[in-house]
Amino acid sequence: MKRIALFHLETLMWIDRLGTFAGAAQRLNTTQPAISARVREIEEQLGVPLFQRDGRRMVLTARGRRLVQDCEPLRQGLERALLDASDFAGATGTVRIGSGEIAAASCLPDFIGAIERERPGVTLEIELDLTARLLQQLLAGTRDIVFLAGPVASPGLRTAPIGSVELVWAASPATAASGEFGAAVPVWSLPDHSPLHGVTLSTLEEQGITPRALHTCNNVRMLIEIVARGRGAAVLPETMVRDELARGTLVEVLPRPAHHVHFEAAIRTREREPVILDLFERAARLSIETLPHPRSF
Repeated sequence: MKRIALFHLETLMWIDRLGTFAGAAQRLNTTQPAISARVREIEEQLGVPLFQRDGRRMVLTARGRRLVQDCEPLRQGLERALLDASDFAGATGTVRIGSGEIAAASCLPDFIGAIERERPGVTLEIELDLTARLLQQLLAGTRDIVFLAGPVASPGLRTAPIGSVELVWAASPATAASGEFGAAVPVWSLPDHSPLHGVTLSTLEEQGITPRALHTCNNVRMLIEIVARGRGAAVLPETMVRDELARGTLVEVLPRPAHHVHFEAAIRTREREPVILDLFERAARLSIETLPHPRSF
């Protein structure tokens, strides 16, 4: 058994979590042949097969599951003890972060800056996506931490609220001055799976407005650009248009919706990686602050 090392156990864990040798190789910064060699080494030492193929996925056998269950707490405990002894100064590895566009604009820059200063050995891989896909990626193990619009309830997730964002109805000054909002001016929104889309529809109904058209775009920055160029009006996150409102390139055209968009940081309930848990604890202390802003409507 002397040839079984911690990296063998880590390899088993990531194959189990991601379902493929290729996924584990990418996560561990190595090659698929290297992963296959590690599996052969540990199987030869134990004298039993640890994986079986299930379609395109590699699934642990009963003995393989028992091995991972018994050894994983030991591996993580040792890693945690070593990191605690060095006050996480030696923390290394790649942490894959997913975020919605609004959360990314509101809190990610400060979070990334703190990690770069205090955990310089940790590499961050950040990808922006929609909340529904972020949840799928997190539960599938292809993302480690996600920032998403909530609240989200799932037995497989551990979440922490990080604040909320106020919404505003905005248009260009020329659009607002035309006095034709809702009749001749189109309304823009994120697609129907976004909280902003629901707020857009409910506000229009409350105001008795039937827009000429309701267009969608899946990028908030592009929505802001479209609206600022006088191509319509939209419900937008106040934090992302605060500067435009202050400069007067955008103005508010309807009362602010009572509904705010709430955000959460999330990891898997079964997550035990010390570095990921450390970053999640930091993420849980984030606060998206909506500063008071004079209403122009």
